Amino acid sequence: MNQPINQRIDALRALLKREGIDAFIIPSTDPHLSEYVAPHWKSREWISGFTGSAGTVVITAKKAGLWTDSRYFLQAAQQLEGSGIDLYKEMLPETPSIPDFLKTNLEADTIVGIDGKVFSTAKVMALQDDLVQNRITIKSIDDPMAEIWTDRPSMPEAPAFIHEMKYAGKSCPEKLAAIRQEMKKTGTETLLVSALDEIAWALNIRGNDVHCNPVVVSYLLITEEEAHFFIQPPKVTRELSTHLKEAGIDIHSYEEIECFLRNMPYNSIMLDTAKTNYAVYSAISPDYCQIIDACSPIALLKAIRNEQEIAGIHAAMQRDGVALVKFLKWLEEAVPTGKETEISIDKKLHEFRAAQPLYMGESFDTIAGYKEHGAIVHYEATPETDIPVLPESFLLLDSGAQYLDGTTDITRTIALGKLTEEEKADYTLILKGHIDLAMAVFPEGTRGTQLDVLARMPIWKYRMNFLHGTGHGVGHFLNVHEGPQSIRMNENPVTLQAGMVTSNEPGVYKAGSHGIRTENLILTAPAGEGMFGNYLKFETITLCPICKKGIIKEMLTEEEIGWLDEYHRNVYEKLSPDLNNEERKWLKEACKALK
Repeated sequence: MNQPINQRIDALRALLKREGIDAFIIPSTDPHLSEYVAPHWKSREWISGFTGSAGTVVITAKKAGLWTDSRYFLQAAQQLEGSGIDLYKEMLPETPSIPDFLKTNLEADTIVGIDGKVFSTAKVMALQDDLVQNRITIKSIDDPMAEIWTDRPSMPEAPAFIHEMKYAGKSCPEKLAAIRQEMKKTGTETLLVSALDEIAWALNIRGNDVHCNPVVVSYLLITEEEAHFFIQPPKVTRELSTHLKEAGIDIHSYEEIECFLRNMPYNSIMLDTAKTNYAVYSAISPDYCQIIDACSPIALLKAIRNEQEIAGIHAAMQRDGVALVKFLKWLEEAVPTGKETEISIDKKLHEFRAAQPLYMGESFDTIAGYKEHGAIVHYEATPETDIPVLPESFLLLDSGAQYLDGTTDITRTIALGKLTEEEKADYTLILKGHIDLAMAVFPEGTRGTQLDVLARMPIWKYRMNFLHGTGHGVGHFLNVHEGPQSIRMNENPVTLQAGMVTSNEPGVYKAGSHGIRTENLILTAPAGEGMFGNYLKFETITLCPICKKGIIKEMLTEEEIGWLDEYHRNVYEKLSPDLNNEERKWLKEACKALK
């Protein structure tokens, strides 16, 4: 049923009026506060028509608004047109926050509704604290979409599967022992885990519940001696049941989590209010059980790769690089025919990757943005927006794959033909920032926030910036966006540690003209002892040539040129043995020294 957006909003308003609710907030999350969600929980997308991964819709009796970040400003403006929903651009000084919007548009003694299952406890508490001075109350209600979204997809039902030791590097019992050791340090006897990537890592399981993210919709409760796993029974195969029981894990139905928490006999429980939904949190009685609000120890344990995982990601990068070289050679020959479009390019890249061993799918939907589409940070070509790719200007190609032994994420901005001087200058400045961050050497205890300036300084000098992060953590055959580390302007107290895999992806986006981003994955590695302790560095692990056609060589320092030439020497050495003669010849030219 393709119901118009305004009719969907009207249906929600009618329900809210019946329930005595004056406004309703719809986030983009699921009960596990995931960044990407299964179709069943895409309520914000259904109610608004906006398909980006991040955004929040607020609906009052008379107004409707969508708040989203800079990655989606252009996309949201296009998709919201004619919907009656206003766009609110986050992080701009003129944009009101959601609480300020509610305080402006609601009177005292009114009620703001939420579905507590898809709202983090931390956000509910902060929102209530902000609104209470205006006598506006937050009320958690059962999901209204259950009534008004008549053709809603069902909850995911695909079976979960075991992630083998040869890829995981550590067994499930070993991981549970490490988690319990961290719990002991804080004196807590119970840990509630809601984050799907943390559960998948801890139990050495994977699934197909979320597009591109091999996670399993579930909850996990770990005590000093027990572990309780909450999952829909049809998802548990005989093999998985044996795997879990051998690790000492009791299996419960997914829906039992709240009842279990109400009746649990534990005196204390650790949970992260930023990653635990309000409905689940509310099931715990603070009168009988002390709630310790802290980051899950799993996040950091998971982020620091063991030796087997590091070997796996290197192997995955090598195979991914071979697929990319085959694709780039094809692209160079295909574009001049005038027959290729953004969508056809996306499909061809998929073909090359799918031919690689251990390939399990894409790690996110490919962004193939030609010319002005490259300026839409998370652009995804559709039949309506698809355009021919011609031998001129830039193609921004952001893509990645899931392999059993690792997750990849890479962006290349490819010069397809003649470029303007502005395009060349922008391309070179972004490359400078990318290289300057890649070359960083820093003392242990350094945060990503402290290094972010290295990637931005070249464009800041020209009064340019990008509003997304410079780097995010990447999972191991898990989510392409994972924490706890990051490299961004916003403060993050997590320090960078040896074994972490993070992206390095500065960019610049000029609406209606072009977008540029260069992204590799970097592994934090020891750099030796120095003054006042040990030092760390980044090892670039992505293997794929960086397009040299847009480089203004005079804008690079000798050190930057040296880094690029050494990177290309390494790319050729690692990839050439698995290419045929023609592909090897193409790669040799692509990796030719800039000096």
